[in-house]
Amino acid sequence: MAANSIKLLAGNSHPELANLVSEKLGIPLCKVKVSRYANMETAVTIGESVRDEDVFILQTGSDSVNDHLMELLIMINACKTASARRITCVIPSFPYARQDKKDKSRAPITAKLMANMLQTAGCNHVITMDLHASQIQGFFDVPVDNLYAEPSVIRYIKENIDYSNAVIVSPDAGGAKRAAALADRLDLNFALIHKERPRPNEISRMVLVGDVRNKICILVDDMADTCGTLAKAAETLTQHNAESVIALVTHGILSGNAIERINSSKLTKVVCTNTVPLGDKMKVCPKLAIIDISATLAEAIRRLHNGESVSYLFTHAP
Repeated sequence: MAANSIKLLAGNSHPELANLVSEKLGIPLCKVKVSRYANMETAVTIGESVRDEDVFILQTGSDSVNDHLMELLIMINACKTASARRITCVIPSFPYARQDKKDKSRAPITAKLMANMLQTAGCNHVITMDLHASQIQGFFDVPVDNLYAEPSVIRYIKENIDYSNAVIVSPDAGGAKRAAALADRLDLNFALIHKERPRPNEISRMVLVGDVRNKICILVDDMADTCGTLAKAAETLTQHNAESVIALVTHGILSGNAIERINSSKLTKVVCTNTVPLGDKMKVCPKLAIIDISATLAEAIRRLHNGESVSYLFTHAP
């Protein structure tokens, strides 16, 4: 297969990331016109031939998730009916990933519905990053490559934090595995915060397990949505005499009044990757910083296209 037969398409969810990936691959973005009718229906026109090409569609689950999801499904289907050889969806932040299990009666497993919709539309392969629950890969009947932000995060810690006096902290029991893996890679101690929730997005009390006295606490989580957990965790750690608290998050969704919450919290810094667009949030929140993961996505696309192994990227940041 010729090296130039990658076709990179992007929806409207994250044009900056699409441009960064296209630069790193040295391939221009395919001409795609995504517009809306007056009644808000999505219309997609693909401006060049994709017949028998290896197509990669980049779309992330950011604000107005449902519009971007419909955009993605219609783009996949447009490529399928235009006889693309293979259609790979690059979805850095997988939408509806939190609805991955039936945790109460009559609860839908929406992440499985997502998998069904993508496959029905014609998707042959999925690349995503730091899935909320890695079991979601099993909802698909097509291959799913779940990349990790961890190598990029480790690089950031080594370059920007004096981590000899640090401790890795998980803000909840669910993220213990992620935090423990990071602590192992950096040879650091690990602490855990146990939280009790009366209902979703609300936290009653937090109990710290581990010693953080006079340490730089590095809070790690896969997503920061309303930032309630992070703010409360930072407060708990400060009460236990932590020197400072830095949060490292893969998906900085930051919805609602998350920015005000960060600004008024005990967090020294909140570092997110650019899997979701932060827009002008950086201007209003001096505590925000970004880790660019476009190189990891670009390298995954290149390796997949050339039939090389992607597992190198699980431990190395390109």
